[in-house]
Amino acid sequence: MLVSLDELDRETAVAAVRALEVELFGSHAWSEASIRQELDAPARMYVFNITDTRDDDAIRPADVRGFAGYWYDGDDAEIMDVGVGKAYQRQGIAASMMTWLIDRACEQGARRILLEVSVVNDPAIALYRRFGFENIGLRRRYYQPEGIDAHVMALDLEPRIVGFQSAGERRDTTDAEHKEQTTHTDHEETR
Repeated sequence: MLVSLDELDRETAVAAVRALEVELFGSHAWSEASIRQELDAPARMYVFNITDTRDDDAIRPADVRGFAGYWYDGDDAEIMDVGVGKAYQRQGIAASMMTWLIDRACEQGARRILLEVSVVNDPAIALYRRFGFENIGLRRRYYQPEGIDAHVMALDLEPRIVGFQSAGERRDTTDAEHKEQTTHTDHEETR
């Protein structure tokens, strides 16, 4: 079951995120202070996947199987963090949370969603590509202390402005077609 941050007790959310961060990200785990700051920051949207079977209405940190969140700046949404407990991976939890995030970003009017992902995190890269994210850049030595690079990926939620196209559209054209499209677009923009 998915619940938003607003539906969850703040202390439960902090404890759950911290436990999953440590389990999943080890030396890259956010500190408790960083988690509190992130969850309290303006323009944040977080979703939590919790177990459906509870004897009472109280949600405990151990009930949280995964979390994901983004920051929205008025144009772009940027995914800040996604984590699913190891025992619950490969069950569609990350995909359901990504769908929730994308739907909320669309409702808020985001034009695209950005994220960074480790170049060695093949499962996460595959998930993001399934949703239509494309590589748009590389951040060298982004993850420290190991110095692992990060892909910068984007998902366009709105069509591009005239004269621009997504990376996927560019790959489908030849250089001659691209030159013709660019020349045609440049000509129309000068009218």
